[in-house]
Amino acid sequence: MKEWIAVLRAADATARWHVHQRRKGAAQEPYINHLLEVASLIADATHGQDPELVIAALLHDAVEDQEVPFELIAREFGDRVAAIVAEVTDDKSLDKAERKRLQVEHAPKKTEAAKLIKLADKTSNVRAIAFAPSPDWSVRRRLEYIDWAKKVVQGLRGASPWLEEQFDRAVENAERSLAVPKSRT
Repeated sequence: MKEWIAVLRAADATARWHVHQRRKGAAQEPYINHLLEVASLIADATHGQDPELVIAALLHDAVEDQEVPFELIAREFGDRVAAIVAEVTDDKSLDKAERKRLQVEHAPKKTEAAKLIKLADKTSNVRAIAFAPSPDWSVRRRLEYIDWAKKVVQGLRGASPWLEEQFDRAVENAERSLAVPKSRT
């Protein structure tokens, strides 16, 4: 029971750290919605048996987006959570193309915990492309993101059949939303 109190503390911290951040989609929804979706996917995938992984899912973008020090995460939520967050954090000193290349290259080498968070994160992002895309993202850019996400997920497969199914369904929905409707004649 105590560990679920820590989950709520992490949700509170995440909401405060990301309070001014918005998703790129047209709705400009609060970024916390993405973090909660990723954490919810992790809770479902693990049947609620790994509260520390749910915490890491909530915090997975804290360092990258809000420059929260790993030391603070370790002090507040433990070394395992900080290590998982570190493993899923991109090095922002690298250019975007290199970060994307490294995500594909490193995906198969990640721990199972990091693979689960990456799967949930990519699922949430692809869902957003299907249902609330950024107004400045062309169809081509959305398709390129989906193709890249599929390459990352290819290296994550085997970690969670259920999460993989969620990702595959998100891709199918996103690709369908971008397709030209077939003629009824």
